[in-house]
Amino acid sequence: MKTIVFCLEEPSAREMLKGVLPRILPSDIVPRYMVFQGKQDLEKKLVMRLRGWLTPNTKFVIMRDQDAADCRDVKGKLVELCRTAGKADTLVRVACRELESFYLGDLAAIERGLDLTGLAQKQASKKFRNPDQLANPVQEIGRLTKNRYQKVAGSRAIGSNLKLTGNKSLSFCTLIAGIKRFIESN
Repeated sequence: MKTIVFCLEEPSAREMLKGVLPRILPSDIVPRYMVFQGKQDLEKKLVMRLRGWLTPNTKFVIMRDQDAADCRDVKGKLVELCRTAGKADTLVRVACRELESFYLGDLAAIERGLDLTGLAQKQASKKFRNPDQLANPVQEIGRLTKNRYQKVAGSRAIGSNLKLTGNKSLSFCTLIAGIKRFIESN
């Protein structure tokens, strides 16, 4: 049995992954979730947590929001922390700008998950063709859903509805492709 540990900055990312991973991971790989209290907590404790993980046959995936930072700087810092911990083979992915960009890349998933109507037809509009470029995806999803979206419950409801292909969020597609390659190479 193999284990993949997902190191995440917030509980909503775990809830989204719980809806996505069963459709990606083979039955001999068990996902585990290490949830931190925000990005600063993740960066502060990551080396210690990676070094302290003792379960054999374990690989790690780190996922963090870009927020207002430069994506390459965020990823570079996380990669360096993984090297420091002796886990250079860790997969690092950054959600551009925020996790909610993933959801805005598949408006039909929001529609199904939150039991709304009329959202999927907006996917072709300029705003939602590249949701990774939106300055504040959390605010945008709040407006779009008339505040029905709540981070943890919304992520749980939407995650299992996200399409694994065709999502308009390039960072989501990169995450999925990375996890698939990671699995195949280990």
